[in-house]
Order: sequence, then C-alpha cells, then structure tokens
Amino acid sequence: MSDMRKEHELKSEERRNFLAISSKFGVTAALVAGGAGLLTSSEAAAQSAKEEKERQKAAKFTMTVASAYRIGTTRAYPMMQLNVKENIQNATAGQVYVKLAPGGQLGAGTALAQKVQAGTIQAAQHSISNFAPFAPAVDLINIPYWVGENQPFVNLVTSDVWKKEVDAKVAKKGFKPLFYFCIDPRTAAMRKGLRDEPFRTPSDLKGIKFRVPGSNILKQFYRMLGANPTPVAWGETPSAIKQGVADALDPSVGALYVFGFKDILSWVTFDQAVPDSQVYSCNLEWFNGLPGDVREAIDFAAETTFVQNLAQVPASRAHAMAEMKKAGVQFYKPTPEEMAQWVDAAGQQNSEWDATKKELIGSTAGFDELLEASRTQGMYRVHDV
Repeated sequence: MSDMRKEHELKSEERRNFLAISSKFGVTAALVAGGAGLLTSSEAAAQSAKEEKERQKAAKFTMTVASAYRIGTTRAYPMMQLNVKENIQNATAGQVYVKLAPGGQLGAGTALAQKVQAGTIQAAQHSISNFAPFAPAVDLINIPYWVGENQPFVNLVTSDVWKKEVDAKVAKKGFKPLFYFCIDPRTAAMRKGLRDEPFRTPSDLKGIKFRVPGSNILKQFYRMLGANPTPVAWGETPSAIKQGVADALDPSVGALYVFGFKDILSWVTFDQAVPDSQVYSCNLEWFNGLPGDVREAIDFAAETTFVQNLAQVPASRAHAMAEMKKAGVQFYKPTPEEMAQWVDAAGQQNSEWDATKKELIGSTAGFDELLEASRTQGMYRVHDV
C-alpha cells in the first residue's frame, strides 16, 4: 500500500471516529481526543471522550472559551487552547469545566470580544487589535518599534504600570484579561513575482501596496515608510495578494503559514516593528461571581499557560518556517545598520506619534512610563527572532 493511500485511510478513520465521538459525547470531547492523538483508535477515543463527559458532569461551573483557530494550530501558531482547558480544569480541581469552541464556531475577532463583554460566552481568544475598540489604550502596542520584539512586549504586558494604566481601563469595559500571550513580531512579507530581493530597508517599500487591517496606527506606519497602505479584509487577503491588488502584508510567520500564504509569497523580512499579539479575555462579571478559591485557581492556570506559551514560541516559529521554506519562501533578517533605518523612519520616537500617545494614554509622559516598563526585564523570558 502506498504512503499516500495509508495517509488517506488514516485521515478517513480519524474523521469517522471524530464524528462518532461528537455525536455521542459532544464536540469538545472529540476535540480533546483529537488533540491527544487518539482518533486513530476508536476505543481510546471513546475512553477519552467518556472521561471528558464525566469531568463536565462533575464540574460546578462551565466556562466556554471561543477562538477563531482550530485545535492543533499551536504547532505553528501558539494558541494554547488545550493548555488553557487542561490548566483551568486541573487548577480548580475540576470545579470549572472548560468547553472549547474553536475554529470560528462562535465567530472571530471583534465578534468574540463583543460576546465576552456581553456575557454570551465566558472567555475568548482574540488579537489585542480586536480588543482595541472596547479598550482603546491597548492599541498602543501598534505604535512601531518599542514592543515589536518579543521580550519588550512580554516585559510590558506583565508590568505593574500596564496593569494600572491599561488593564484598569479594560476592566471598566467589562473584561478581565486572563493573559496576553506572545506570538512573534509582524513581518514584511512579499508576494511572488514582485521582485527578486527581500525588503531590506524602508526605501524598498516606496510605492508598495501594503495590505493593512483596520488599524489607523498601522496605516500611518506604512505611510511613514513610503508604502501605499491598502486596507483589505482578512478573508479577502489571499486572493488580493495573488491578484496583485496588494503586494505585501505583515502577519507573523506563524500566521502566514496557518492561513495558507506559503504558496503565494517569495520573501519574508523580519522587520520586527509591531507584535502580532493575542489575549485571552474573560467576562469580568462572571469571573467576579465565582468563589474566591476558584478565581485564584483560574489566575494560577492563566499564568501557567502563559509560561507554556513563552516556551512554545520558538518551536512554533521553527515549524512554520520549515514548512514555508519547503514551498520556496525565503527569509531575511535586516542587519543592525538596516534595522536602524526602519526605526529612524517610523519608530515611536518620531513626533508624528505624539498625538496618538496622548489620545490613547493621556500624555506622552504616560507613554514614556510604559516605554520604560518595556525596557525593564521582568521575571519572564522569551526567545526572539
């Protein structure tokens, strides 16, 4: 039997077992069995699902945690969904059962943040940018070249000043951030056929149609680099890149791989301007309604998952890069001299950002306090590109 046929039969068996487990025990039980690699054995999958059902029945509280990403994404993009589930259930000694809703079952982006705020669901994973409409202060992270690299970002979001100045504003909107987690910096990724060399300095972006999300900060950033910011909805971005409607885009390497860009890109430059960062948010009213010991256990579980996320970052990046290299994508890291040009052209020190700083945090002095926190090594360390 050929390897391809074996793989096809294996996947068919996994699908059959997933559907059978879903029908009998529910989707979350099937997802857990799949995440544990048990779907190739109907007996093992059924046993796992049975245990999952027993955990759900024994729990006092159910916590639905939604995400736009499927289970298994962590291999290339460290979402940590199964870790969140297991850590919360274990830390609370089974008092909380976590029901996962991955793969966009309940929506994505701002739709998930809205559902958390309304209490429709208890928690969700979404980007910090999608948090910004509800708590504008978090959009500070999109100002370039102060927390683009992983370590400054982690220093910032775990600092006392961030909790005082940003998390306090988030709480007033009805959210409790469980933890902000690290993905990797955004990149400057080029479509195939545009040019033979990578983006080395800002001058290479002159006139480039650069796909941007809805962030006004990112639009301003690319204008300062000489590019032509081109807003494109995320779902339409692959076709826009293929057709040349946009020449480049900026997600992290993991996101580029997970969302299927490996076959339409030629070069990816690690310009490390802005973090491609995410957050697990929780409905504050629901959280505050839990017994004190359960709240403490969830906080402990969140910190545990955060530490696991930091350890996962380099492994996820390595997998995404390896798979993209197989497809012919090349990677470039600017030299220190070239990086200085990026920072000089559009970094946070430019006066063009003063109005944004005042709008989001109240004053440039307030921003400087956060900047200092980002440059102060905290208790957590993370690998950088």
